[in-house]
Order: sequence, then C-alpha cells, then structure tokens
Amino acid sequence: MIDKTAAEKFIKTRYDKLGPQVVEALKSRRFDAYYFAQSGEAVEKIFELIPADDVISWGGSFTLTTLKVQEAARQKGYAVIDRDEAKSPEERTELIRRALTCGTFLSSVNALSEDGELVNIDGTGTRVAATLFGPRQVIIVAGMNKVAHTLQDAYNRARTIAAPVNTQRFTQAQTPCMVKGGCRNCKSPDSVCSYIVTMRLCKPAGRIKVILIGEDLGF
Repeated sequence: MIDKTAAEKFIKTRYDKLGPQVVEALKSRRFDAYYFAQSGEAVEKIFELIPADDVISWGGSFTLTTLKVQEAARQKGYAVIDRDEAKSPEERTELIRRALTCGTFLSSVNALSEDGELVNIDGTGTRVAATLFGPRQVIIVAGMNKVAHTLQDAYNRARTIAAPVNTQRFTQAQTPCMVKGGCRNCKSPDSVCSYIVTMRLCKPAGRIKVILIGEDLGF
C-alpha cells in the first residue's frame, strides 16, 4: 500500500513536470504565464506584477483567500475595491461596477486545458466580465489540480466539480447540485452556471497573466 506522503510526492512530481509545459501552451496563446512549485514564490510574483499605484479588485476565489492575497494587498498599502465591504446590495453592485475599471483584477479559474485554454463559470457574470474587458490587467492564479487534459475535460471539470462545490459554498438554493452533489444541467434561477466562458487567446497580448502553482488549490 502506498502511504499518503508517497502519493503526494508522486502527484507533486507530475505537477512539476506538466506545469512548465502548460505555461508554454498559454504563452503560445499570448497569455503571460508562469509556473511556481510553491505558493510562496507565486504570491511574491503576483505583487511583482502589480504597480504600486494600481487599484486592485478581485472575484470570489477560494484560491486567493487560501493564499491570503487580499490580506497581503492591504498590508502592502494598495488601494482595493472589495465588494464584501458593501453595506447594502446597491453599494455592492456599485463596487462591482467600479471593479471593472480597476488597474489589476485578481481571479482564479475553474479549469484549464493542457493546451492553454481557460474555462470559467459564473452565476451573474461579474467575475468573467472583469476578466474579459475593463481592468488594465488580469492576474489569474490556479493550482495544478485545475489542469485538465483537453478543453472538453476542462469544461467537464468546471461543470461537474467546480460548480457543484461553489454552489455548496455560496448558496442555500435547492438546485440539483446542492441537493444531490452533482450537475444535472439544470435551468434553475439559482444556478451558478449562467455564463460559461472559454478564453482561447489573450487579446491584447499579455493583458491576462496566468500563474500556475504546483499545489492543490481551490475547487
């Protein structure tokens, strides 16, 4: 029987071999891309990429929260737009709108393929909207557990793994994935799968930076 430590070592070895290849695939699609074996190095790179006078905002991301990126941004003195500080639904909507014109928008991704295409699912479209247009630059941070073999595999991961987990995380809605834990391709008004966006090329080149980390992060 292989113990847990040995299994983790084998997975880490795979990540460290595959990660640089995914970076090259992303670069071929005109994303700026980086691979870091450890999350500490990755967080340092995030702030290396952000000008000191930038206003920063972010989408809902368990990866960023795990890495304490939002906390670090405040400690470093960046101006931030945080929708979770809103005192009312109207103020929250206004903060989300303001985030569309910030200097740097931080996000993760629900899945990406080995050949460099990114897949994101969004319930209201606010997160994917900011990644596609508005902020001067977007920095996407993802653990290697989100890398799937093909684009179809990435799509399936986003729908059948990330979306059900995020439904459990964010809502109390009685969608099929909330009740049964798995996707049933529902049309519920509470579905978190309203918008499914594939990023196959970065335009303008380099606006979107992708930082891959050789760890399991997020969902």
